[in-house]
Amino acid sequence: MYIVQIASECAPVIKAGGLGDVVYGLSRELEIRGHTVEIILPKYDCMRYDHIWGLHDAYKDLQVPWYGSEIHCSVYCGWVHGRLCFFIEPHSQDSFFDRGIYYGHNDDNMRFAFFSKAALQFLQQSGKRPDVIHCHDWQTGLVPVMLYEIYKWHGLGNVRVCYTIHNFKHQGIGGTDILQATGLNREDYYFEYDRLRDNFNPFVLNFMKGGIVYSNHVTTVSPHHAWEAHVGEFGYGLGHTLHMHQHKFSGVLNGIDYDVWNPEMDHYIPYQFNQDDLEQKALNQKALRDRLWLQHSDKPIIAYIGRLDDQKGVHLVHHAIYYALHRNAQFVLLGSPTEAGIASWFWHEKNFLNDNPDVHLELGFNEELSHLIYAGADMMIVPSNFEPCGLTQMIGLRYGTVPIVRGVGGLVNTVFDRDYDQTHPLEERNGYVFYQTDYQALESAMDRAIGLWYHYPEEFKALQIQGMNYDYSWNHPGQDYVEIYEHIRHK
Repeated sequence: MYIVQIASECAPVIKAGGLGDVVYGLSRELEIRGHTVEIILPKYDCMRYDHIWGLHDAYKDLQVPWYGSEIHCSVYCGWVHGRLCFFIEPHSQDSFFDRGIYYGHNDDNMRFAFFSKAALQFLQQSGKRPDVIHCHDWQTGLVPVMLYEIYKWHGLGNVRVCYTIHNFKHQGIGGTDILQATGLNREDYYFEYDRLRDNFNPFVLNFMKGGIVYSNHVTTVSPHHAWEAHVGEFGYGLGHTLHMHQHKFSGVLNGIDYDVWNPEMDHYIPYQFNQDDLEQKALNQKALRDRLWLQHSDKPIIAYIGRLDDQKGVHLVHHAIYYALHRNAQFVLLGSPTEAGIASWFWHEKNFLNDNPDVHLELGFNEELSHLIYAGADMMIVPSNFEPCGLTQMIGLRYGTVPIVRGVGGLVNTVFDRDYDQTHPLEERNGYVFYQTDYQALESAMDRAIGLWYHYPEEFKALQIQGMNYDYSWNHPGQDYVEIYEHIRHK
């Protein structure tokens, strides 16, 4: 198959979050399986040009219809760690992608509406005819809309679209100006409830809703999150739309890159290891204590890696620090606060705990240190309020670090409680799960994990090995997406 990914990110050249990792990792897996994949991206001024090999002019004269006129664009081509990428650069006074940041401007909806239009215009003008377009999140929600309302009649009639939603919270909204700019125009038609009109604000169009309505198949990034978005509050108002299109909606668990996250060949850690030689993991633990000035003692290390914000259950992260100390464990945190109040709260805690030999708080992000923490910690807490997929717990499992997670989203699909899981036999369970958002629920799960570490060390080691035996690479999701593509191609 010939697959074109249209996205606003692709790691490592453009990465603001997990979206970039998915676009890169999935594209790589599809190519390993023998498919042809190309990626279309905006040409941001602030992207990591040092990760592009052989950047050159690919298509100098792309004329994109816009507001009844045209915007001239150049399309560049280069390889990002082996993936073939096309970068669209518009030449206009709007400077859509010369802003110094990827997101965060008042006209983001117009910027990405233009990008979606330009990507389709490039396919049409250059003669590219993919079997499947795979687009992602609200930024490309208008791609299936414009494909089936405009470009279908200009040579792209056989193209099918898979649309993946990574974050329902950000949906992209616009008004009649979006219709005029893109050439969709017909206001009464698109403001119909069963097309683009927002489910709660009748005066705006919803990009993500358009993507759901018009695409051939819609996915989100874990099976459990698909259920949450459909029937719970995590669809952020799109639950009814998902219900109307449930026949083409499913959850496909993200994978992680096992070339990057692999304790057997990780160059960021001093001692490589696998499930057969966990003694080497203990040497990484010693190196972690040396690096962070923790005292060397016979205590488990509990870690947290991730953003410090409400989504990640920051109140439970904070409580876990003190409960770990209370239960005679050590605690390591590596995280970036996302707002001023949380930053001041955790800086206060860092100063307060600075002389405690059993705790280290690192406020910020450090890729190298994250690898050492995964390798050196015994347990990893992920107490998220919501978590569409979650990578932390999958990486932790890979490194023999037992996850303690809240039972939401992709965490439910990847971590199976050692004591209470009813779907897996004891020898296939891999962590601890709690469900409520109160302190007692977190304490109960931490208590069971710490108790096993102290009183049944051989059973704790068995739990580590069981976690390391799981395959959360792109292997399974790659196959899932190939089956989805084949299905929509032959509908």
